[in-house]
Amino acid sequence: MNTVEPIGPTAASIRKRTVLRATAALGAGAAGAVYLWHTNPHQPGQVLLPCPLKWATGVLCPLCGGTRMAYDLLHADVVAAFHDNMVLLALGVPAVVYVVARWLTAGLKGRYFRPRLTARGNAVALGIAAVWMIGRNLVG
Repeated sequence: MNTVEPIGPTAASIRKRTVLRATAALGAGAAGAVYLWHTNPHQPGQVLLPCPLKWATGVLCPLCGGTRMAYDLLHADVVAAFHDNMVLLALGVPAVVYVVARWLTAGLKGRYFRPRLTARGNAVALGIAAVWMIGRNLVG
């Protein structure tokens, strides 16, 4: 009797891999959040990774303020988080939540999810980042 082996991963293996990766990401995120909860990035001398662009050039990149924003969100200070990086808070956080939710939904259904940006999507994302970077550096 001939049995046909499925080509590629099965739905069950995709679900298992998704759960394992989501658990690892949740654990790493929780560890980072616990560390950040006790480490105020608004205070000098904290052990946090500096922005390489700001360190080398003094120019704020589009993501500068993200650590301070995350700290402020952990402490339920949305106004301060908005002040730290308004574009990342208003556009980046919802985009990441959307992509992660789509990935989890597809993975738990046993399907792959590969987010893809079109050329237009890339141009919009890079355009927003460039305008935000230039604007925040000109204003100070």
